[in-house]
Amino acid sequence: MSPLRTLPYGLVFVAIACSPDGEPPQTTGNAMWFEGARLIVGDGGAPVESSAFLVEESTFTWVGRQGEREPPEGAARVDLRGKTVIPALIDAHQHIGLTNIKDGTSSTDNYTRENLIEHLERSAYHGVAATMSLGLEFDEALAFQLRDEVIPNAAHFLTSGRGIAGTPMAGPQQAYRLGIPRGALTEAEGRAAVRELHANNVDLVKVWVDDRGGTVPKVEPNVYRAIIDEAHARGMRVVAHLGTTSALEDAKDLLRAGIDGFAHTIRDRDIDEEYMALVRQYPEVWTIPNLPGSPVTMDDLPWLQETLPPFEIESLRRQIERREAAEPRGSNDLFQLQCRNLARNHDAGMRIGMGTDSGTSVAWTTHTELRDMVTCGLSPMEVIVAATRINADILGLDQLGMVAAGKSASFVVLDANPLEDIKTTHRISHVYLRGEEVDREALRAKWSRP
Repeated sequence: MSPLRTLPYGLVFVAIACSPDGEPPQTTGNAMWFEGARLIVGDGGAPVESSAFLVEESTFTWVGRQGEREPPEGAARVDLRGKTVIPALIDAHQHIGLTNIKDGTSSTDNYTRENLIEHLERSAYHGVAATMSLGLEFDEALAFQLRDEVIPNAAHFLTSGRGIAGTPMAGPQQAYRLGIPRGALTEAEGRAAVRELHANNVDLVKVWVDDRGGTVPKVEPNVYRAIIDEAHARGMRVVAHLGTTSALEDAKDLLRAGIDGFAHTIRDRDIDEEYMALVRQYPEVWTIPNLPGSPVTMDDLPWLQETLPPFEIESLRRQIERREAAEPRGSNDLFQLQCRNLARNHDAGMRIGMGTDSGTSVAWTTHTELRDMVTCGLSPMEVIVAATRINADILGLDQLGMVAAGKSASFVVLDANPLEDIKTTHRISHVYLRGEEVDREALRAKWSRP
């Protein structure tokens, strides 16, 4: 498999800023100087060994190498020798709020402000700065309210509102999710749904092009063309959920129709040359693979115990035992198919982001998705860029995605080097969002209470 293309190493220095006289800017207020870490900037270039960077309020104001500048007078100094710093991660596809992690129930009754914030806190705990909920907002008004808030110790909540399916009942298969999406069986219904979303300042429209194995009507080509046309006329974009029975042919037609991105890769068969040619024709289209790998091993249980209740750990343990008894590791045919198609998407020049499609398993699956992408042949650097800079670009998050002057000071301090082993991204020492350290200890204590 050929590697993802990355930006030249020299681009890291485009992000290094200083004042006109060559000195770092004068500090005002609460300033912090971080030094000594290996820094993975997020642009795909080689890491900066023995880095230094200055954080003032919520922003990086200088990024460089240790020794190039002295810390400003009065700045608090943080020694990060032996650590690795990466930009805070971004999950470009998930569905939070419907599952109660503490009791394991999944229901629309769980879609409350309190539960949504807990899920955003769990995301922050695992190093995620922003997370996009694609289309399953049971209480749309609540979702739009949270979208506009800055919540301490929590990831930024992004939402596409209630997405569009063939009928309101054509949502995901779990019964508690049925009825949430808007229905659109005609062009007029599709356009009206887009206008409703536009009135609520939605940028990214989710459309399900999936008949759920023939059990429900799917959004027909004339309807999704009307949806795409209406959205583009209003400066919005459209992302398509692809099914598992006719995904390749649907994807080809969606590309011709002007789709902006896919919430899954092709899952029914191997990508062919006609599809590859269409991807090359539309290079701005992106995909979020959502790989169905074997996400948990016995080695994962200790770090998952930090945030998951005992019954969930025991359930995962039983799943691992059953899976290992049933099949040799690596024999998952669906996973191997999607690995091949991920490689072909890359070879055709498609932009590849990262998303978990998680709802019942919240936040921690970010780390298993990263390692599944590496298992499929991408390098650790490539998947870090996918989950940071590329996702920031896909979601229009100009202040996230890189450790660079002028960006939001949202970053993760790791105890290990993920470029050597992507499985170590969960070995988190500290998380900073918007210049403030996330109180991970307090979050763990809260989640451990009955």
